[in-house]
Amino acid sequence: MNPSLENIKDLSLTVDNADGGSLSVEQALANLESADLGLRFYAAWWLGRFRINEPAAVTALIKALEDEADRTPEGGYPLRRNAARALGKLGDRQAVSPLIGCLDCSDFYVREAAAQSLEMLGDPVCIPALIKLLAVGLQGQLISQPDLSQPYDALLEALGTLRANEFAPLIKAFLEHPIELVQYSAARAMYQLTQEPVYGERLVQALAGEKLQLRRAVLADLGAIGYLPAADAIAQTLAENSLKLISLKGLLEHQVNHITPSTFSEGAIKVMNLMDSLL
Repeated sequence: MNPSLENIKDLSLTVDNADGGSLSVEQALANLESADLGLRFYAAWWLGRFRINEPAAVTALIKALEDEADRTPEGGYPLRRNAARALGKLGDRQAVSPLIGCLDCSDFYVREAAAQSLEMLGDPVCIPALIKLLAVGLQGQLISQPDLSQPYDALLEALGTLRANEFAPLIKAFLEHPIELVQYSAARAMYQLTQEPVYGERLVQALAGEKLQLRRAVLADLGAIGYLPAADAIAQTLAENSLKLISLKGLLEHQVNHITPSTFSEGAIKVMNLMDSLL
């Protein structure tokens, strides 16, 4: 359990940042109210990065979701984006309703961050709002042209994690999306909803693709769904060992959390041996 703000003050808790300086929880909260937009932006990131799950931090970040001061020339909301990302990391479900509201924001990246954080918070109450945005990509028919108006990959991944089974037909249609990254997110979600190997195997095949960026994304997808038959292919993928280890770690965690002990022993040992080979 995190200490109270008063205890934090007493302990003078600070965390070093990448530039060698330090920031206290009290200072981060004060910076969120600063007139300096840079300080506000960094404070929102910092609270999420270091998982400062204090009531005051959650309240301040929720307030930042409605910020109007930090705007880009293109109309984006950088502070809102950081606040939305941070709230998912803090794990407090009182942020669910405000994040659902962010799905109506004009900023694409705020909507993306909100969808990702709603996935992390795991409350199915957000499913109808996610489906509403996802349906934009279909418009009553199969997608034939690239549509970049919504963060479809984030929406699909959230719906898979949240087990939106009744909407599987809608999600399945995105397997035909012209953007590969969206296809892979749909395959990831469909595997989570159905446990049918055909969707896991589609991701395994994608590990042999030409684009490194897509291979990296698929490694994350396979780790997220814990698809054990992908273990060998993950270890052999042309990508950074660090990313392969993260993906294999996801498989191992899935074995520990969801598989029976008799299966766990064989599957987990295989994954651990593959991880050892990459170190």
